[in-house]
Amino acid sequence: MRAFFTFLFLAIIAFGGFLAWALWLPVTPSEQKFVLLHPGYSTRRIATELKSAGVIRNADAFIFWHFLHHKRSLKAGEYLFEKDANAINVHSRLVRGDVYVHTVVIPEGFNMFDIAQAMQDAGLGSKQDFLNIAMSDTALIADLDPQAKTLEGYLFPNTYEFTRTQTMQEMVAAMVKQFHQVAREIGLISATPGNAVSAKDPPLHAAQPVQSNDIHKIVTMASIIEKETGNPEERSEVASVYYNRLAKNIALGADPCVIYAELLQGAYTGALHHADMQFGSAYNTYTHLGLPPGPIGNPGKTSLEAAMHPATTNYYYFVADGNGHHRFASTLEDHNRNVAAYRKAMAR
Repeated sequence: MRAFFTFLFLAIIAFGGFLAWALWLPVTPSEQKFVLLHPGYSTRRIATELKSAGVIRNADAFIFWHFLHHKRSLKAGEYLFEKDANAINVHSRLVRGDVYVHTVVIPEGFNMFDIAQAMQDAGLGSKQDFLNIAMSDTALIADLDPQAKTLEGYLFPNTYEFTRTQTMQEMVAAMVKQFHQVAREIGLISATPGNAVSAKDPPLHAAQPVQSNDIHKIVTMASIIEKETGNPEERSEVASVYYNRLAKNIALGADPCVIYAELLQGAYTGALHHADMQFGSAYNTYTHLGLPPGPIGNPGKTSLEAAMHPATTNYYYFVADGNGHHRFASTLEDHNRNVAAYRKAMAR
């Protein structure tokens, strides 16, 4: 009997030592370690992934510790491990759901090709996956713009925080949801009373367009304004130029539209030349009257407001002044003088 208790005592000591080694002794990562735990992973699968990444010393000890704390669930997500931590610390992080978040900055004016690249650079998926959704999932904006062929114009510029457990469709939907929110703030769309929307889902039916055709035109105009000037105080004047041209049936002649036409066909070389002004596309506003078929980028709030509320002017032309602003003109003669002044400033 004494032998049995001696053996039991030694076994307990050994087990305690094993737990101290496996659970309390910190692990020092050799480098940054990212571990992606998908929803539905079992505790054993999670422990195995952590062990394979060198984050914990022993999978069985981790499972044993979780068994003692089984009322606290482990959260799926991507985790970054870069500091000394023991298995208990790691377990606590997974219980808290202290997941790694990828920040993506989408500047005003980015088109869907730019955004696709930004998403890929952030490690959130391939740019082609993003473009496949942006070019096809128009159901996300069917309530606003039934004639839209892509989501261009409705992927609102903002700073987003995404995790790798989100699908690309969910991330795209978040950008569209942000457009809905801003559009309601500025009165571009009005909320439908009594129509509750889950905070998790984009408000596909929570907002009804004032006039869907008008929204299409406003967002298209706003996207051109956004591309033409980075100065918010000028945007209403730029808007007035284009609306005045539309009213007189004068071609808009917007270079950013030609660039977008070439981007769509994979023909853009990084610079426009005189021959590009004859590029065959409905987006070429030199050869086609009126607005292009749809937005050429994703406008911010002030450009949308400018498209909704253009300044009242008699301007038909504008050109850069060489100092980050523009000179506006009512006649071609005045415009030519402004162009000459710009060229002179650039030659200095």
